[in-house]
Amino acid sequence: MQRIIVLNPKGGVGKTTIASNLAACYAVNGRRPALMDLDPQGSSMRWLRRRPEESAVIHGIAGFERSGAVTRSWQLRIPADCGAVIIDTPAAIESHAFPDMTRGADAILVPVMPSDIDIHATAKCIADLLLVAKIRRSDQRIGIIANRVRANTLVSQSLMRFLNSLEIPLIATLRDTQNYVRSAEAGVGIHEMPQWQVRQDLEHWEQLKGWLETRGRAQLNPAKAGAENSAPLTEAP
Repeated sequence: MQRIIVLNPKGGVGKTTIASNLAACYAVNGRRPALMDLDPQGSSMRWLRRRPEESAVIHGIAGFERSGAVTRSWQLRIPADCGAVIIDTPAAIESHAFPDMTRGADAILVPVMPSDIDIHATAKCIADLLLVAKIRRSDQRIGIIANRVRANTLVSQSLMRFLNSLEIPLIATLRDTQNYVRSAEAGVGIHEMPQWQVRQDLEHWEQLKGWLETRGRAQLNPAKAGAENSAPLTEAP
């Protein structure tokens, strides 16, 4: 089972949009994904509740909720038949929580928006992943997604210069379009909308899907993979 974390302590960068659309993409392709929402705002779970009954199944895990009736590990359990779990993380995560948050992750997706504030916050996020969470560049588990980019604007050009300087792969550039707003309101993903309407967006997602396919557990050392699989997913304190 592939574990994918969407993470950036900066709020408003599109973590829920990416997590929900990726879950919908996997559901359409028969991978039986789980979508885990660790954000107290619960945006991913609200999107999931809007899904039409006939839509491909996505297993929802409201990780932000607390229950005294069951253990935390039981509450965060992932069905055995799930092919992937996508974790939507909250904003304002402290760097000391990064090691537990990212443990066992096959891929860490870091969305960034084209603004000076977002660029600065993302630079710190990447530094904390490398220095605090001890994720090695050679593991190639971190991928950056440029989100809501308008082509040929000064701020988008500034964003691209910044991303090229990080030595972390830019795995997708998602354009600024109302298609994501419409899909969120309907409880569906881009891959579930009419193709004539989202053709350009689907091309961008092919880049992201291709990168994630290379991050399969088979590429890791088997002993390390087994140890990481046994580690529970945790949320920020």
